[in-house]
Formats: sequence, structure tokens, C-alpha cells
Amino acid sequence: MSDPSDIDPLFGARVVTQISAGLSQKGVRAHNERLLLSLLQRHGGLPASELARRAGLSPPTVSVILRRLESEGVIERGEPMRGKVGKPSMPMLVRPDGALSWGLKIGRRSADLVLMDLTGVIRAERRLTYARPIPETVFAFLARSIEEIAATLDPVQRSCLCGIGVAAPFELWNRPTHATNGPEDVFGAWHTVDLRAQVEALTGLSVIVLNDATAACQAEQVYGRGREFRDYAYIFIGAFVGGGVVLNHSVYEGRQGNAGALGSIRSVGPNGEAMQLADMASIHVLERRLRESDLDPDLLWRQPLDWSGLERHVDPWLGRVAQELARASLSICAVIDFEAILIDGAFPAEIRQDLVERVRRYLANQDVRGLIPPRIEPGNIGPNARALGAASAPIFSQFMLNTNAGLAVA
Repeated sequence: MSDPSDIDPLFGARVVTQISAGLSQKGVRAHNERLLLSLLQRHGGLPASELARRAGLSPPTVSVILRRLESEGVIERGEPMRGKVGKPSMPMLVRPDGALSWGLKIGRRSADLVLMDLTGVIRAERRLTYARPIPETVFAFLARSIEEIAATLDPVQRSCLCGIGVAAPFELWNRPTHATNGPEDVFGAWHTVDLRAQVEALTGLSVIVLNDATAACQAEQVYGRGREFRDYAYIFIGAFVGGGVVLNHSVYEGRQGNAGALGSIRSVGPNGEAMQLADMASIHVLERRLRESDLDPDLLWRQPLDWSGLERHVDPWLGRVAQELARASLSICAVIDFEAILIDGAFPAEIRQDLVERVRRYLANQDVRGLIPPRIEPGNIGPNARALGAASAPIFSQFMLNTNAGLAVA
């Protein structure tokens, strides 16, 4: 066994203290497999000796687990690492084709489907934009897109499909009238839709449903800048704004999967009326500006990476959003002493960077008595974050370790 000081602070012995129930021998084996896979996923290729040191497991135990995972096609050997005295070490890598997963994002203005491999690479994707998310239209898009993409897979790849994650706004049907574009009953139709049952019937796969902003946070944590911070809050700006919470390097979903509902933070409207952050700092506010200027707001969704030509309308919107996010950031950190607030959204990278810089400036002028101001940092996944996070859900539920598992137990 390695010295405790050598144990990886993310996935090492500390994780055991969070498990609230005893584990059988089979449970310990599964836990250790997930531990090693999580280390490989996070740090890239590592030799067995380094994995043993980081995991706090004996080298023989690690060797047995690695042989089993390799025989199952989940990991593979990399190129020998030379340059040191002695025998070259052999790094082990997560094998991309070890598992494939679908991710479906259902938004208020668009739907996205991605096929992702075990390393987080998107193998295929499809997108649908709309004025309103009619259930029949979304499910037809899902069925058609899966059929098209699956036709390009060989039998072995099809056998590696481990499930589908579905990311959708919490209470998709429940938005105020002034924030929607069209008949309320279109959104209300989702109230009676059983997302898990519908998607399972269409795909025949196991389904995981999660909040769309939580899914985006998961994508940032695993594949983006989230790995730089232990505890942080994440804000994603889409048609509406949402968020996520990361504690101890893992996304914390909460008792009912709605942790990090940052869009519901209280705000004040232009006339002093009670509002929520979602009413003041979302893309739907920019849509309204464009519509009032006789411009087509669908441009924002058809071209999420290119808002050129809209600067006259985007600039004042950014100013208002930055003020709201600066105040919200302090409210968030009044509850948990977060190291950072990460901001991302369904907009171009230059818009994200401009917004982050504005939030930093506004935050410098806020009343921070009793608080430690967080770092304000940009995320780096962008518009695909929610679909990517959805696709990661089946993979993580079957292969990786959740270091917050014990925190979610009632």
C-alpha cells in the first residue's frame, strides 16, 4: 500500500469515508474498477505503478483490475514511455470504443443529439431548431437522427451502446408568459410527458434524465476547465439561465436532482418588481430585443457560434447580464465558499469572454462584506455542453466514480 501522502487527493482514500453503507467483496471490486477508470479519464494515460500510487492500492491489485478491464475492451495499452532508467513503463489508456453513449438535449429553442465515445469525443451529432418545443416534433427528430447515425455503426460499435442521457430544463412547461414566444399550451404539453418512458420506447436503451444545466456542468467538469477547481458554481446561459454545483471535484445533483437552480435566484425588474435571474440574464431577453427591432431571433439558435452583425443589440444585453451575474455570484458564495464561478452559454466564445470580463469589473464594485469574492472564469465547452453532459451520464453511471455519492444519501 502506498504512503497516504502519495494518494491522489481526488480519488484516493478520502472517498471511502463518504460511503454510507458497507461494501461486499464484489462492491469493493467494482469501486476500485471505477476508481482506476476515473483516474485514467481525468489524468490521461498512466502506468500501473502510478495508478497504484494515486489510488492508494497495492500494485498486484491494480494489475489484476487492469487486466480485467483490458480484456473487457474498456482500456488499452499506450506506447511505452522511455527516457528513464530501467524498463520502459506502459501507460494504460481509456479505450474510445470501450463504450458509446447518446446524449439528447431538449431546449426551449433547439434540440441536439450527439453520439459520444468513452473519451468524450463526439462521433456524430444532429441539431433541430424551432420556435417552440412541440413534443411530437422533438421525438420524431430523435427517432430519425438515431436511425441515421446508427446506420453508420458496425455491429461491434452497436454492442457498445450503453444508454442515452436526456438533458431538459427543470419544469420545461413552467415559464412566465412574458418570457415565452407562442401559446403557453405548447410548453404545458410537456407537463404530462414521461420523458424516460418515451425515450426508452423509441430507443430500447436505458435512459437517464437530468436537468440541462446540471448536464452542462457535468460536461465542463469532465471535459472542460472544471478540473482546475475543487468547489465551484457553474452558470450556463441558454434560452434561460441555469447552473450547477461542484463539490469535491464532482457535480452535486441534490436530493431531487435540482441542485444549482441558479436561474431562480431573486432579482429586481426595471420597475422594482420581484423577478428571477432567469428573467433578467437569459438569451430570451436578447430575443425580445431583436424582435422589437424587426430582426429574426432564430439567428441566435441557427448560428450559435456566429453572432456577427448583432453587436448593436448584443452589447446592451451583455451589460445587463453582467450586472445580474455579478450580484448573483455573491449571493451564491454567501451559501458555499466557492473558489470560482464558471460562466458558459449557448453563444460564441468571444461573447463569453466579453461577458466574463464585464462580470469581473462589476464584481469589483460590489459590497463584499463578510464574503470572499470568487474568481470569475469562462467555461470552454460552449453550446454543446448540455448534450455532451447528457451523453456522459450513462457512461459515468456505469464506469466512473462519483465522489459525492455519499452526500446524496438521505
